[in-house]
Amino acid sequence: METSTEGVVPAGPEAGPVDDAAPPSVAPEAGRGVGAVPPASLSPSRAGDFMQCPLLYRFRVIDKLPEKPSEAATRGTLVHAVLERLFDAPATERTAPRAKSLIPGQWDRLREARPELAELFADADEQAAGEKLAGWLAEAERLVERWFTLEDPTRLEPAERELFVEAQLDSGLKLRGIIDRVDVAPTGEVRIVDYKTGKAPRPEYAEGALFQMKFYALVVWRLKQVVPRRLQLVYLGSGDVLTYDPVPADLERVERKLHSLWEAIRLATETGDWRPRPTKLCGWCDHRSVCPEFGGTPPPYPLPVTVPGSGSGSGGA
Repeated sequence: METSTEGVVPAGPEAGPVDDAAPPSVAPEAGRGVGAVPPASLSPSRAGDFMQCPLLYRFRVIDKLPEKPSEAATRGTLVHAVLERLFDAPATERTAPRAKSLIPGQWDRLREARPELAELFADADEQAAGEKLAGWLAEAERLVERWFTLEDPTRLEPAERELFVEAQLDSGLKLRGIIDRVDVAPTGEVRIVDYKTGKAPRPEYAEGALFQMKFYALVVWRLKQVVPRRLQLVYLGSGDVLTYDPVPADLERVERKLHSLWEAIRLATETGDWRPRPTKLCGWCDHRSVCPEFGGTPPPYPLPVTVPGSGSGSGGA
């Protein structure tokens, strides 16, 4: 894979999450939810949301309901930033102590970019809040240190880090996402690497974990006409490395699956029919208070609704 930036844009640690909604210039009908726009693209995270629960997808992409900061997710963002910045140093200086020394500065940058993170460690008792933060940062240090037992950064020279990629398929579907790291061998083979701060899934759930990586591989393939040689998931929480070598048939299957997902999303967007899909993951959802499965009522639907078979738009709630 060439390292040109056609179709790809570096995304630094200050970059927000990939947004699948249409740009602000695509406005809904007057008075129907200012700022709400139909989905215009698909990312791995949002595809995962829809597969997990269509209503969750609606809340995040269309309603854009706020969510409380998560200690685990924020720690993941911090660790990713540290591992990205470590490669700014010469190879011989990419050591565990240096990586851990980057944590305070990256945490300060993260808090500056996202002031709402201050509530993660808000406590009436200042000492208790300080101890909670210290323990959280210590866990981030352990995750960073474990990475050095899984990969040797002195032997790596990534072609890209935190790379924003976007490709439009022949069907018009736009795919986008952020790849943690792209390695290119001297012989041209491409390896896509993703860091996970959680634990590796059990073997029977490995396919689900690889979906995100195959998504990225499909985007790279469509952009560069090169199938990545290897997909690699590095699980810092458990110290495991999961690899998979894709072939075109794999990525064609993913492409068909994404087209089916997008058609389902398009239909739900037009009809306003976003059904909840209760699972064990509901216990971690921020939106139970507005979810029908938990006795809540979703906010009024902010987009025009088409009644199936009517061929005309109507108001929807």
